[in-house]
Parts: sequence; C-alpha cells; structure tokens
Amino acid sequence: MSGHSKWASIKHKKGALDAKRGKTFTKIIREMSIAARLGGGDPNSNPRLRTAVDKAKAVNMPADNIKRAIQKGTGELEGAAYEEITYEGYAPGGGALLIEAITDNRNRTVAELRHLFSRSGGNLGESGCVAWMFQTRGYIAFERSALGEEAPLELALELEVDDVSTEDAEVLELFTSPEDFERVREAIAGRGQTPVAAELEKVAASQVELDSRQAAQAARLLEAIEDHDDVQDVWANFDLDTADSLVPAE
Repeated sequence: MSGHSKWASIKHKKGALDAKRGKTFTKIIREMSIAARLGGGDPNSNPRLRTAVDKAKAVNMPADNIKRAIQKGTGELEGAAYEEITYEGYAPGGGALLIEAITDNRNRTVAELRHLFSRSGGNLGESGCVAWMFQTRGYIAFERSALGEEAPLELALELEVDDVSTEDAEVLELFTSPEDFERVREAIAGRGQTPVAAELEKVAASQVELDSRQAAQAARLLEAIEDHDDVQDVWANFDLDTADSLVPAE
C-alpha cells in the first residue's frame, strides 16, 4: 500500500477551479480542441479527448460547448490555432516547476510567465532544465463506497496496478504506468464505477524541502501560474500540503 495520497490537493484545486468556472471552461475547451486535432473527434477512440470530455462533464459544461470545442479541433468549425508548449523553471528555494500550456501566441505566454516567475523570486529556465526530474504515471481515484465488500488490495492485484493508496477515507487511489492507464480506467468503467479523477500526471523522483518563507513564496507563484489562462497543468517537486506553506512572507 502506498503512503502517498493526492486526493486532498485535488479537492483543493477543484474548489479553486469551481470558483472560476469561466476560466475552467476555457482551459478544458482548449484541451478538447487540441486533443481532437491530434487524435480525432471520437472520444471512444481518442483517450486524451475522452479524459478532457470527462473533465468537461465533471464541471457541468453544456453539451453544445463540448461539441463545438471538438469540431474546432477537427476543423469542422473555425477556431484559434492552438499549440502545446512545456515551460520549466525554479520556484523560490530551488524547487522545480514543469508547466504544460496551450496557447495561440507563444511570445505572449512566455513573456507573461517570465514576469510571474520574476515577481515571485523564481526563474523561468531553459527547455530541459527540470523535465528530467519528472516521470509520467497514471492516476485514477474513485469512491470507496463503490467497492462494496471487496478489499482494496485485492482489487489492485486484480487490475494489476503499480501502486494503491487507501489513505483517504472517501476514495481509493490507483497509480499505473502510462501504458496501463487506459486499460485500468476501462476496467473500472466496466465494473460500473465512474472515477472522480483520472489523469496522466508528472511525478518527481525526489522532493525538495522548503522552509516556511520559501513555501509561502512558492505557493503564491504556483497560484499565479495556475491562474494563467494558457496554463493547463503545473507539476512541482515540492510539497505545499503543510501548515508552514500558509505562513506569509515577511
């Protein structure tokens, strides 16, 4: 059993996103459009698009919005020419940040992100400076109540996942290789269970410890980056789920 749980941070992030519904819609629409452009407009044969559509439904995006986003991606409707870009940098205290963005103007995006880093005491780095620290893995969480009498470890063995966490009382968290992510998600769906979260995440091989001042600065930087319209995901090699991270900088 894994001692690592990320459900608390996901709930916190979801709450922040729910408070900014319009911005949330924009980010998911961009993800659906680029997923459709790269892999086709059928979610059943395009895993990335299916994940984006699931996110759209989870925030109650209207079906017409979803349809138009997909059609813009496939070229059936006219839309902005988006591209995916990964940015890398360092937070105060030396923590690494890996940023995945979708933009229609890379010059604007990099200039605005550089400003956010500089204002918060961090540095936007060169391509490849921190990406080597992160590996991709699948993350799937679903409600524990859906298990019934089945033991979590038995289910994990049955699904052949890499790791499982039962740390949270509400959900069971499964971790997979990128290659097994879709297989496990489909197996869970086949059991009649709907994940409350399912994504491919970037995980750092090791964590950097920050003192309270650095953690407060890093938290503000992370919030500003996540709030940027072009940013889809931010991954870090430091943990802010501590009381120290709430201590304001002097």
